[in-house]
Amino acid sequence: MKDDPTNDKDLGKQGAADKVKGKAKQATGEVQKKAGQVTGNKEAEVKGQARKAEGKAQEMGGKAERKVDDRLDR
Repeated sequence: MKDDPTNDKDLGKQGAADKVKGKAKQATGEVQKKAGQVTGNKEAEVKGQARKAEGKAQEMGGKAERKVDDRLDR
């Protein structure tokens, strides 16, 4: 099954990418949340908090993918 694209996935690389993307989302969410606080815009504040939480979840998913890859490589 050489042509099967699912065989090309490397959970370690994907996990690392998800971890970085998650950290970036957390930073963006924090900025958006702070901007909402400074301007008194509750909607922006809540959206920033949600983005930050989404980023944390993505980061944790990336860590899990890397752990699975490490176990599979043993």
